[in-house]
Amino acid sequence: MNWLLHLRVDHTAFLVAVDVAMVIIAILLIPRGRSRPRPWLAWPVPVLVGAGIGLLLTWLIGDVADAFGLTLTPITRMWVALGFAGIALAVTRLWTSSWWRRIIAAMGIPIMALGALAGINVDFGAYRNLHDALGLGNYPTLTESIAPASAARTWTPPVDMPRTGIVRRVAIPGPTSRFAARDAVVYLPPAALTANPPRLPVILMFAGQPGAPSDMFTAGRVEKTLDAYATAHHGIAPMVVAPDQLGAPDRNPMCVDSPLGDVASYITIDVTRWIRSHLPVATDPDSWAIAGYSEGGTCAMQFGAGHPDLFSSILSISGELAPTIGAKTVDVAFHGSAEAYRHAQPLSLLAAHGPYTGSYAIFGAGQDDAKFSTFQHTTDAAAKAAGMQTEFISSPGTAHDWNTVRYVLARGLPKLADRLVTTPAA
Repeated sequence: MNWLLHLRVDHTAFLVAVDVAMVIIAILLIPRGRSRPRPWLAWPVPVLVGAGIGLLLTWLIGDVADAFGLTLTPITRMWVALGFAGIALAVTRLWTSSWWRRIIAAMGIPIMALGALAGINVDFGAYRNLHDALGLGNYPTLTESIAPASAARTWTPPVDMPRTGIVRRVAIPGPTSRFAARDAVVYLPPAALTANPPRLPVILMFAGQPGAPSDMFTAGRVEKTLDAYATAHHGIAPMVVAPDQLGAPDRNPMCVDSPLGDVASYITIDVTRWIRSHLPVATDPDSWAIAGYSEGGTCAMQFGAGHPDLFSSILSISGELAPTIGAKTVDVAFHGSAEAYRHAQPLSLLAAHGPYTGSYAIFGAGQDDAKFSTFQHTTDAAAKAAGMQTEFISSPGTAHDWNTVRYVLARGLPKLADRLVTTPAA
């Protein structure tokens, strides 16, 4: 069972095998000549009906209900249509065919569904395997004893320093906010694992909604990028702490203090205090950054723009212009006050706290993500007008997905690290 959970569903070999199986099953299920017992059940009808149902569902869920807060790509719509077409064909063969074809039809239903899901997963670039998709365990609990930061002005990497960093999960309590957060995920670079670590910069990082703190590592591959940076910089790289800003995958407290949960207090008070008391970090804002994707990118802008005393740098990937849970946002989270809601939005926070001095922001979005690219360019312009130094990273050929996240992180995190890392290595 363990091998099945870790089977790479994003690799070409798996995708080709599943696609070939779908084609073979479809060919075997197509009735031929006089074997068709009922003309109206001939294969074009169920295929077209199934594809139509799939496309209708993508329109109703993705466009009408806007359940995902984004426009589904043509690739995802295609895979949904193909999946439903294949399933419809298999279902009609369950009672209109010979016994062997019925067996193939029964086997074909899950294979058609699997093929469609695999295609959608590649389009979104989300999961490497079922282990990632199901969120099973992900990372071990932090049990290593982390030494206090060295007081030395210079630092020499010891000969026994690990070659790579580690990723661990840890519970960060909320004594002030009382926010019921899930475990955070922490990346510690090689330098942090030595007996006398230097004071290292830190990046707080948020995944989107629905999501989990581990998503930035399983889907975003953060540790791969920072391990490469650490290798080139004597083991030094920013630490990353990915706290939980949601409470559950289906919740969105919108990174404010509200009846939905005091997330702002949890992040800016409880989490920052825990980091300073448990990890060898530099304490000045010039060494702290905040980053995120989608809903997490919106949060990064809210905290980065609203708390320049805590964070000097921001990395926002595909963030929104305003936190939202739909039409009920103002009533549920802001006690019916449209003014309070406006003050919580990134553009208002930039206007209220500017002009900034020494602040830096990187904005990123997928080239094919027209909606969120517009949001990001608008926020970029507002940040620049408020005095921030900004850069924009456009991911070619990607949309609102993890392919975009990985592209932007691979280019944005080293830029952020160059700005944050001030501890010299001998």
